[in-house]
Amino acid sequence: MFDVDTPVGLARVTLHRAVGPARAWFVVSHGAGGGIEARDLVALAAALPGRGIHVALVEQPWRVAGRRLAPAPKTLDAGWRPVLVEIARRNAAEGLPVFGSGRSAGARVACRTAGDTAVAGVVALAFPLHPPGRPERSRLAELLGAGVPTLVVQGERDTFGGPPEFPADGPTVLAVPFADHGFAVPRRAEITQEAALALITAGVGDWLVAASARE
Repeated sequence: MFDVDTPVGLARVTLHRAVGPARAWFVVSHGAGGGIEARDLVALAAALPGRGIHVALVEQPWRVAGRRLAPAPKTLDAGWRPVLVEIARRNAAEGLPVFGSGRSAGARVACRTAGDTAVAGVVALAFPLHPPGRPERSRLAELLGAGVPTLVVQGERDTFGGPPEFPADGPTVLAVPFADHGFAVPRRAEITQEAALALITAGVGDWLVAASARE
């Protein structure tokens, strides 16, 4: 674990190093309603190192400071960019591709900053395409504006935008059956919670391995 000084406070990074030869970095942050203990982030941190991927779980400055509400988008971005600078410094010797990621609001941050953080790609977990019930307030431009290869991982019951709402000619979309915005599935669903998380970790892992090979 290490802290990164940013213009808006300290960000905290929990690092899970790759097992064996490393092929990439996966730098991922949480959303506005939770922290790095989110079920998908915990699952990815457990699964990806075994596939040769360093996982850096980033706790945003507002959470480190103990605040309950996320700040404005510009402040979120300001707390994210220095983390990528520090990861690049630590990656200098290995020269591995670095992928930015986040869940929900964190996914928006990763997309908005992709162009100026030199990431090789973005994994958008539960991208909030629009507020629930307000499809006219689309944030698709943020997603498409990333300008790098992008994978969207989206629950089929996500009220912030389901998989069919993303353009067919846009980012790659991995749909998670029966899952909501937090990737929770009902107890009586045709897929278990464990299976849903396994689908996410396998899909993200496969995408990262393939994208890394192209770098």
